[in-house]
Amino acid sequence: MNTRSEKKRADFLKQGGILALASLIVRFIGMIYRIPMSNILGEEGNGLYGLAFEIYDVILIISSYSLPIALSKIISAQQAGKQYKNTGKTFRVAMTFAVCSGGIFGGFLFFGANLIETYIYPEYSGVQIPIRILAPTIFIVALLGVFRGFFQGKKTMVPTAVSQVIEQIINAIVSVAASYFFIKWNAESMYQAAWGAAGGTLGTCLGAASALLLVLFVYWLYRPIQEKLERRDRSQSTLSSRYLFKVLILTILPIVLSQTVYNISGLIDYKLFGWISGRDGVDSYTIKTIVGIYSSKYRTLSSVPIAISTAIASSMIPSAVAAYTERDTEQLKYNIASGMKFNMIIAFPCTVGFIILGQPIIQMLFTNTDYVLGGRMMMAGAAAILFYALSNVTGGALQSIDKMRLPVIHSAISLVLHIILVACLLHFTGIGIYALIIGNVTFPIVVFALNLLAIKRYIPSYRQETTKTFLAPLSASLWMAVAIVIVYWGLGLIIQSNIIRTLAALLAAVFVYFVVFLLLKGLTRDELFDFPMGRRLYLLARKLRIMN
Repeated sequence: MNTRSEKKRADFLKQGGILALASLIVRFIGMIYRIPMSNILGEEGNGLYGLAFEIYDVILIISSYSLPIALSKIISAQQAGKQYKNTGKTFRVAMTFAVCSGGIFGGFLFFGANLIETYIYPEYSGVQIPIRILAPTIFIVALLGVFRGFFQGKKTMVPTAVSQVIEQIINAIVSVAASYFFIKWNAESMYQAAWGAAGGTLGTCLGAASALLLVLFVYWLYRPIQEKLERRDRSQSTLSSRYLFKVLILTILPIVLSQTVYNISGLIDYKLFGWISGRDGVDSYTIKTIVGIYSSKYRTLSSVPIAISTAIASSMIPSAVAAYTERDTEQLKYNIASGMKFNMIIAFPCTVGFIILGQPIIQMLFTNTDYVLGGRMMMAGAAAILFYALSNVTGGALQSIDKMRLPVIHSAISLVLHIILVACLLHFTGIGIYALIIGNVTFPIVVFALNLLAIKRYIPSYRQETTKTFLAPLSASLWMAVAIVIVYWGLGLIIQSNIIRTLAALLAAVFVYFVVFLLLKGLTRDELFDFPMGRRLYLLARKLRIMN
């Protein structure tokens, strides 16, 4: 392997690791602040908060969520061809698009909140209040996405990563404080829970605004370098704004459709559950309460590892696009294989850990909740983590080789099957909210299967290594599960504190997984070096005598 190829591979892993680490930090902060906020809001407020966010997410995806991925894909290809003038022009076209799209859809969400509640979600009274607070965030995130996509296209994930962490810190502080004060100030209102949810969504808005200010500053510092690159670009022809706008739309559209299909399934689930449960005599408060447990416990905890897999898939795209543009098939296959492997290292232990420790974790984190129901949800739906990881990385691979429409088609097929399955389970069985959880697991399974078949069709030489990618993390996770059972239930014979037992079991789980995975040769020394804090992990492995 030549030095240039080795450098590319190391850079890919490092940049992917940076974004994955930032995503882990962001989700950890998100999980931490959701604990006091969830306890402040109560399950009714959590249900309204969860639904408002599902609506916001779909509008965000339609308007601008795909901008970072699409823009990074276009700019990465231009950078590979040293088309620096086109890079600058593409950035300006994308910014114009963001201003228009973010403004239109943000206004739609603000002024249409009442219609959404009245005609689509009448079972969730008061949801229009947090929706209106979220509306300006659409415009802010649209602008933010352009800057993030610009830097990701230049193969640096640092501005995106740092801005995500800053965004979440501000979000956490404001969300908890605003939830508390909004509930206090509206104690006499029949929509007290809705106002509490609105306090939580205010943090999202101000957090995004702080991230935008940060990337604006970074771009201001980088702008002289970009201008210098454009002056050195001697190419005679630059692409027209109209052409670039067309390319941007054509790149965004498949991603938008694919992500919309992913996220609209949640909105459909809430509607089906509310409609069928209401028809069967369940009152509005109970519906919002059950949905609150589902959204604030199961969805919040499972979203942490899923977000990491999404970050890895996103960071894979620029390097894979460059490899595809340069017809470097080996580098392309390496990017896909590494993305898959990195995902599995995280997804397997998270899945197994949540199956066994889901209920104790929820009991530890959320004091004012039905932790038994929440724990059963985690146990039933933890497998979704693994399959979302697989569907994310295979979808990113198809986007990298210009097969943008395939993930859309696959997601649409899965969505149709998902709706039929969830509706039938709700209508013909008495499993209630578990119908949504089953649908949440089966949805990514179908997408992954179809994505994988397409990859094998368009990259016939691609073969995913099995032992280190799947068997090693699975085996290490099973040994980890044994350690969890011994520590948690063993300590139960001595002490009754769930917090101490859970924390001890989690520490044992991390240690055992790390040791067994390395003993099984899941990573080589060079691969470990390419991961965040890889050298420190290697030194620890040396001290434990599990790696040479």
